[in-house]
Amino acid sequence: MKVFFPDPDQRIDVALAQSIPGLSRSGAQKLLEQGAVTLDGMVVKKNARTIPEKPYQVELPPAQEISLSPQDIPLDIVWEDDDLLVLNKPKGLVVHPAPGHWEGTLVNGLLFHCKDSLSGINGQLRPGIVHRIDKDTSGLLLVAKNDFAHGKLAAQLQDHTLCRTYECIVCGDIRQDTGTISGPIGRHPSDRKKMAVVPNGRPAVTHYQVLGRYPGYTHLQCQLETGRTHQIRVHLAWQNHPILGDTVYGHKKPELGQSTQCLHARQLHFLHPRTGQAITVSCPLPPYFQEVLQRLRTSAGSDS
Repeated sequence: MKVFFPDPDQRIDVALAQSIPGLSRSGAQKLLEQGAVTLDGMVVKKNARTIPEKPYQVELPPAQEISLSPQDIPLDIVWEDDDLLVLNKPKGLVVHPAPGHWEGTLVNGLLFHCKDSLSGINGQLRPGIVHRIDKDTSGLLLVAKNDFAHGKLAAQLQDHTLCRTYECIVCGDIRQDTGTISGPIGRHPSDRKKMAVVPNGRPAVTHYQVLGRYPGYTHLQCQLETGRTHQIRVHLAWQNHPILGDTVYGHKKPELGQSTQCLHARQLHFLHPRTGQAITVSCPLPPYFQEVLQRLRTSAGSDS
């Protein structure tokens, strides 16, 4: 696959890990040591620095044998063909296996549904996963069935032609009808399990539009320009408008009965990796989200 780096003079292993979804820095270093990264036909050394807008060729390793067990987990699939599928993930479902969650994950369900038809670019623990959403975020997730589709979709993530639109309910009243939050995101300086807006973080941009206002809360639509870990949650909390129910970045005590974040991936727009056709996939707000909105509408009516 071809990879372009926008920033000059960056460590090549860091740039690779940032540009290829699911690739760790150690994985990038291994690719460099194996001579799998070239520029103008020459092998790139592991201590090289990036040259912006030049096409680097990265030869990703073949798919590893999957040792995870397929499980018949119900999947709400809203789009599927031979190259990809889009599913509506429920709140509470872990996307990929990890310590403490080796079974019952979305990947286990995908292995059952797709059999051997999943991209292997992200290794045996994340087959087919093009992008991730949190366990307690509901909504649309894009899955690649082969390495060709995965490479094309990953490139769209990088150049922002793959658009992801979310809806959320935040605490407080956001006065502007539309706006943009821009702040670099990296690991929290004192809590490594969390992310934060930090000076040396990776550039992150979130656009928002107000969909509704209620006493003490605002219903938002958010569009990701970049895709950093926990980006919407971190950006809104940074603006003193944490997502309702987000006890990690927001209020520690649940409000309105929400003990997990009220955040839903509502729409995906992308170009089909094989045909180039523009595809837009949407899904409705889940019952938990609609119930919160109904309580807010009822409260607003009683206050008027």
